[in-house]
Amino acid sequence: MRVVVKIGGSLIREAPELIDRLIKEFGSGNPKVVGERQACERLPYSILIIPGGGVFADAVRAADEKFSLSADAAHWMAILGMEQYACYLQDKSSAVTTDSITDLLQGVSILFPYKLLKNEDPLPHAWDVTSDTIAAWVAKQTDAVFIKATDVDGIFREGKLIREISATSFEWCRASCIDPALPPFLLKNKMECLIVNGRYPERVVQAVYGKPVSCTAVKGNI
Repeated sequence: MRVVVKIGGSLIREAPELIDRLIKEFGSGNPKVVGERQACERLPYSILIIPGGGVFADAVRAADEKFSLSADAAHWMAILGMEQYACYLQDKSSAVTTDSITDLLQGVSILFPYKLLKNEDPLPHAWDVTSDTIAAWVAKQTDAVFIKATDVDGIFREGKLIREISATSFEWCRASCIDPALPPFLLKNKMECLIVNGRYPERVVQAVYGKPVSCTAVKGNI
């Protein structure tokens, strides 16, 4: 079972706890982690963490606004911002890391995305394309379930959580918690994205198992 979990920059404080909870449940391929062997043998899951950009990408946005960067420069600098977040997640958790999606590791691992994206260059260079769409692309390439962990329960309308919404209804996207390029990508590739509140690690664990949780399912496959 392959699952891509994008961890947003809004979870920078909570992300280490979330990752370690996932490792406790699913292992990480690191034999130094106590009890991991049993977890890996019991649960054959590959959980690939895609880092958001967070404060590191925000610094690039600020530089772009001040110095008018080219689209190419801003794109690759923002991807390097994702790499910085990956370094932070590696430093603050017990997860192993990878820069490849060819053979996903069993258990939990963190992707350093720059080398992969530089080689493949699969997406437009624009601020509408953020780590959300990059994570969706990785999920497509690896035939994985796609979960976006962020700091809210999902997408709301008039104060109510929307449990399920078609990606065709993406006029709300600029005011929501996903990037504008994600709904069209989900539609084109007939994919689904689950938006789950990562401040509650158990919700993410249950979402990995495919169990009902408080979240929004953005469906491009209906």
